[in-house]
Amino acid sequence: DPNSDALKQAIAKVHGLTSNQIFVGNGSDEVLAHVFLGLLKHDAPILFPDITYSFYPVYCNLYDIAFENIPLNDDFSISIDAYREKNNGKNGGIIFPNPNAPTGRALSLKNIKELLDHNKDSVVVIDEAYVDYGTESAVTLVNQYPNLLVTHTLSKSYALAGLRVGYAVGHPDLIEALERVKNSFNSYPIDKLAMAGAVAAIGDQEYLHKISKAVIQTRETLVKDLSQLGFETIPSQANFVFTKHPSKDAAAIAAALREKHIIVRHFKLPRIDQHLRITIGTDEQCAALIKELKEIV
Repeated sequence: DPNSDALKQAIAKVHGLTSNQIFVGNGSDEVLAHVFLGLLKHDAPILFPDITYSFYPVYCNLYDIAFENIPLNDDFSISIDAYREKNNGKNGGIIFPNPNAPTGRALSLKNIKELLDHNKDSVVVIDEAYVDYGTESAVTLVNQYPNLLVTHTLSKSYALAGLRVGYAVGHPDLIEALERVKNSFNSYPIDKLAMAGAVAAIGDQEYLHKISKAVIQTRETLVKDLSQLGFETIPSQANFVFTKHPSKDAAAIAAALREKHIIVRHFKLPRIDQHLRITIGTDEQCAALIKELKEIV
């Protein structure tokens, strides 16, 4: 796609890579859809956490891809050993967000390298939608591991969800496979306005770091304020926190907040039905949340 060359070059420049290591699409959800169909459909099941981004099983069911869930540890961290031990290390691929969603927990680069060193026969996809909020990016490893693919989005830290721009970074062979799948659907997916906005945003890394830092600072304040109200919050490196109150029902808290026009996310799922996912808003929004929570708890 010659129209996306400028965007690929802007992304490559930021990451110190070449354009043939970059794939672009309409948001990272479209990129991930092509990844599942083009790279993860094999005889062996693919692996991802039991608590993770809800679209992964949706893609698997859509494309008839076998999958198995790997349980998170009790502290909701990802267990590298569990992936190595599953099926004696044989799989059709591995995918997980880093930081994970909805927990906000992140793996270190050391852990990711350990996983890659023991999983060289299938693709490992690291979904870095929330990476700019305090996590080391695995993009620095793509030249070292040809089976690693890293996906990014402009919808979170860049605050450009309406632009619908996402991308993947990896070995040219992986990128070529994604291009072939994409061209079967739509050869020119990104419009010129989105491309211009994306190039400008990616070129302004200083502003990206400034707004990401502001979110991190607000997150730290919110975690402290929640702790003073008795909430137990999982260490987060995302633009949200995952928290629970030991003596108050999460669904009841969410319902009470909704009556005050404050919306938080409650998941009616095993293991996490007593947790709430709270997005980091402005300082004023977080203060309003804490004010209402004081009344509720």
